[in-house]
Amino acid sequence: MPPLIFRKGLDLKHEVAGVLADSYRSDLIDVIKTSGFRYTSGRLTIRLAREFGFCYGVDRAVDYAYQARRRFPDRTVYLTGEIIHNPHVNDELRAQGIRFLSDEDESVDQLTPADVVILPAFGVTIEQLLDLERRGCTLVDTTCGSVLNVWKNVKRYAEEGFTSVIHGKYRHEETRATASQALHAGCGQYLVVLNREEASRVCDYIRHGGSRDEFLAQFRAAASPGFDPDQHLQRVGCANQTTMLSSESLEVGEMFRAAMRDRYGDAELPDRFRAFDTICSATQDRQDAVISLLQEQPVQLMIVIGGLNSSNTCNLARICAEQVPTFHIADPGGLVSRDAIRHKPVRQPTEVTTAGWLPDGEVTIGLTSGASTPDNLMGAAIRRLEELTV
Repeated sequence: MPPLIFRKGLDLKHEVAGVLADSYRSDLIDVIKTSGFRYTSGRLTIRLAREFGFCYGVDRAVDYAYQARRRFPDRTVYLTGEIIHNPHVNDELRAQGIRFLSDEDESVDQLTPADVVILPAFGVTIEQLLDLERRGCTLVDTTCGSVLNVWKNVKRYAEEGFTSVIHGKYRHEETRATASQALHAGCGQYLVVLNREEASRVCDYIRHGGSRDEFLAQFRAAASPGFDPDQHLQRVGCANQTTMLSSESLEVGEMFRAAMRDRYGDAELPDRFRAFDTICSATQDRQDAVISLLQEQPVQLMIVIGGLNSSNTCNLARICAEQVPTFHIADPGGLVSRDAIRHKPVRQPTEVTTAGWLPDGEVTIGLTSGASTPDNLMGAAIRRLEELTV
C-alpha cells in the first residue's frame, strides 16, 4: 500500500494557531504596520519595508509542521532537514519535539513505517522522495507552490528536449530538488549558473564554442551527469531558484536568449530557447519593497534580519548595500552594543564584528527581513535598538 501523503494540511489549522502566534507574532510589528510602517522612539526612527518577513510559502510550511506534531502526538516526527533557513524557527520546531534527519545523530536508515516525515518548503529530490516512499513513512509535504511551478516548467523543458539552465546555487536544497526534476523527466539535462559571470561564460560557449574540457572543469559539479556542452547547449530553457535576486534571474534569461539568437538566428529561436516566468512573487515583492524604501525614505543605514545562509535574505542585503551602509544580522543578538554589531557582509561567508556602526544624535534606520524571518525577531530587534539609542 502506498504511503499516506498530506499535501494540503492536516485539518488542524485552528488548533495550532495560538501556539504559532505565541512563537512568531509581534504586537509591536502589528502596531507599526498600521502606523505607516514608521516608528519613532526618542532619537530613533525606524522605517519598515512594506513587505518583509514570512512569505505565504514559509508560513504554510511552518503551519503544516505544527499540525503534523499535533496530529501525531504518539509518533516520531522528523524533518528531512531545515524547514527554512532560519535558526530560530528550526530551534522552535526542535522544541516541539520534531527531529531533524540532517542532524549528526539521526539517519534515514532508522526510519520505519510508523514514522512521520515532513518535507521542507524547498522540496526534496526525487531520489529522496522515492526512498521515503519505499520506507513507508507518512509524509507531510510543505513544498512551496512557487517551487512547484519551477518544477513544472523544467519537467516540460526536459519532455520537449531542452536542457534546463537554472540560475541558482547548485548546493542549495531547492536547486538540487529542481535539478532532479529535470533529470528524471525523459532524458533531461541541467546546468546551474550562479551569476552573470557564469552565465556569460556559458553564453560565450554557445556563440563560439571552446574547450570542452575547460568548460566541464568549471561546471562539472553544477551539471547533470554526462553533460556535454557541445550537445546539450543546442536547446535551452531558463528557470531559477526562487530565492535568487529576481532582476539577475531575468537578466540571465535575456543573456541566454541573445546567445541563442546570435548562434542560430531569429528563425530558429522558437525551437532553441524557452523561458517561463519562474520568479517567486514573494521574493519579488520583498526586493521591490526595499528598493522603494530606499528611494522614498531617507535612512542612514539598513538592517536586514534573517538566516545567514538564507539566499533571499542575502539578496535583500545585497540590494540595500548598493545604496547605504547595510548590516545583515542573524537575529537581534547581532546588535551587541552601541559600538559593535555582529553581521555578515555582502558576498562574504562569515560574520564579522564592526565598530562605530550606530550614528550619534538623531538616527533613521531602515529595517527589513527575509522570507523565513518571523515578526517576533523584528520586534525584538526594534526593542534592542531602542535600548541602544537611549
